Amino acid sequence: MSNTLTLTQQLIAYRSLTPLDEGCLPLISARLAAIDFKIEMMRHGNVDNLWARRGESGPLLCFAGHTDVVPTGPVEKWHSDPFTPTIRDGLLYGRGAADMKGSLAAFVTSIEKFVAAHPQHTGSIALLLTSDEEGVAVDGTVRVVQALQARGEKMDYCIVGEPTSVAKIGDTIKNGRRGSLSGTLTVKGVQGHIAYPHLVKNPIHLASPAIAELAAVEWDKGNEYFPATSWQISNIHGGTGATNVVPGTVEIEFNFRFSTASTVQALKDKTHAILDKHGLSYDLVWVLSGKPYLTPRGKLVDAISAAIWKITGITTELSTTGGTSDGRFIADICPQVVEFGPLNATIHKLNECVAVADLDTLSEIYYATMVNLLTNKT
Repeated sequence: MSNTLTLTQQLIAYRSLTPLDEGCLPLISARLAAIDFKIEMMRHGNVDNLWARRGESGPLLCFAGHTDVVPTGPVEKWHSDPFTPTIRDGLLYGRGAADMKGSLAAFVTSIEKFVAAHPQHTGSIALLLTSDEEGVAVDGTVRVVQALQARGEKMDYCIVGEPTSVAKIGDTIKNGRRGSLSGTLTVKGVQGHIAYPHLVKNPIHLASPAIAELAAVEWDKGNEYFPATSWQISNIHGGTGATNVVPGTVEIEFNFRFSTASTVQALKDKTHAILDKHGLSYDLVWVLSGKPYLTPRGKLVDAISAAIWKITGITTELSTTGGTSDGRFIADICPQVVEFGPLNATIHKLNECVAVADLDTLSEIYYATMVNLLTNKT
């Protein structure tokens, strides 16, 4: 049984439902402390965070991830207990196996191997781990990043262990993510009896032309790495529940998934310009969940791509699809951020699993990446 498999099983056994850690970080910290990492626990609210670093010089390569997992769903529909790691037909089952306790285990075992082989390696290695990624994500990675910013500590490279592979381990890495900007638009009208249209102003009718224009706008054309920015309505709320009353307001919730081809301010300005053009009386509350980030081809992308090729023979694909990740916070203090981990086919599902063989492959890829970045060897 491999070290990576054993550690993954130990981590799965902790019921670390977000935002609880339940012992994962102490287990990892003990192993890192044994190879001369400086350990800092940063607790915010009810969230446990870890910043661990070995070395003082640059470049600094950070591995980032989370110990928390999403709820299991109906336990009776799992083929085995979700917190009892179980191997069947070459697959390791358990909540968090793919997202992302397998990656965390591979981080640790690859670092242990690297430090043993290269005790005087150049630069520094760090881990940034949190128990608040699957939830609201306000006391996790973002808090650690703020603390590092306050003391002027920056990273050169960061690998986030999100499950990015699609069909085979190593076939896809994420070199960026779109931003997420949400708005709650309240269009105001005049409530009244539906039989007296001359005495009312129907806010649903008033908003409709503006909605149509917002849906038709080409916000940008995207770029080499990102698709065009998308504007989508998620919810519309209007009406009193009665069939004979025109409502006084309609509330429209929408979201931009936007690329680096647009800025937050430009999206806001254009939205307000369209609403104003249609003469609407409205309130609009904005919430920025995450800015887009992008790591073009360079040292980190080249290093991990070469490592994947060496270990698997696969030419990896760069992708920016999917939702947000904690990479959006880390990009504030790190110019090169990528995400790479095991297959994502079962994440958040019943019977989440990871191929046992992929765990050692993942550890070997992380190890080879460190060799490429922190030694003079290739």
